[in-house]
Amino acid sequence: MNIKPIKTEADYRKALERLEEIFDSRMGTPESDEADILGLLVDEYEKKHYHIDAPDPIEAIKIRMEELKLKQVDLADVIGGKNRVSEVLNRKRKLTLEMIRNLTRRLNLSPGLLIRDYKLTG
Repeated sequence: MNIKPIKTEADYRKALERLEEIFDSRMGTPESDEADILGLLVDEYEKKHYHIDAPDPIEAIKIRMEELKLKQVDLADVIGGKNRVSEVLNRKRKLTLEMIRNLTRRLNLSPGLLIRDYKLTG
């Protein structure tokens, strides 16, 4: 195992190639340990050089709904009725503080993510 910091794009590509080679290594092997360490190094490099902004509140809700296999009707009690859910998810109405509190509990999302500003469509 010859691991070094990832400083350049070339280092990054080499690390990804090596990680792909050893990714499915059996637990407890030197290759498995190497994969764990390379994964951390790659993650840090990506955070610095390939920053991805968090989704806006509505996209975050939709993503979480998909992950949990929820439909709009499943949030009616949380947001305040089927029509209100539709208005919020179609960006016709802003989230209220009460909705944010309820969605935080129901969807296990960060309140900080849900209070971010976003544009309405009409």
